[in-house]
Amino acid sequence: MSIFEYNGSAVVAMVGKNCFAIASDRRLGVQLQTIATDFQRISKIHDHLFIGLSGLATDVQTLYQRLVFRHKLYQLREERDMKPETFASLVSAILYEKRFGPYLCQPVIAGLGDDNKPFICTMDSIGAKELAKDFVVSGTASESLYGACEAMFKPDMEAEELFETISQALLSSVDRDCLSGWGGHVYVVTPNEIKEKILKGRMD
Repeated sequence: MSIFEYNGSAVVAMVGKNCFAIASDRRLGVQLQTIATDFQRISKIHDHLFIGLSGLATDVQTLYQRLVFRHKLYQLREERDMKPETFASLVSAILYEKRFGPYLCQPVIAGLGDDNKPFICTMDSIGAKELAKDFVVSGTASESLYGACEAMFKPDMEAEELFETISQALLSSVDRDCLSGWGGHVYVVTPNEIKEKILKGRMD
């Protein structure tokens, strides 16, 4: 078993019309044993920028704390919030800096940039970015997430439809992966509001 699969995870982000959604499962396990069913993988950096971290849970928490620290320094110096593209470059640089003993995480970054244009990207554990215009996935359920998102995604969805689509994609995908699941956590972000919802899934 790869160290990336040790705790199990599923993270997906999807773009809509001037909005985006980011979702994750809630299981924290040690291989096949479930430890917690309310683990937080998605974190808010500011109102228009979220990061989801799949991979080893200890590194997820450590990396998140470093990113919050660096973003607060940026806010103090620049007196503004970071753009999603700038934040993606920061995450990439922090990961690449530790490339010989990497953080065992695969981040998914989603945000609203200039003119409320949604931005999503993911990267590997040493910071190689992969940009997308529709959806990005990471975690142990990523193969089934690719299939579900490919089948369900359509461009320019409104916030409500985007929520339904990402929720169905996540729930149907984690059912096909025994290392992730136990419900879901979804954020739908529009220029004016953030909607957070907890999904109930199969409890096995």
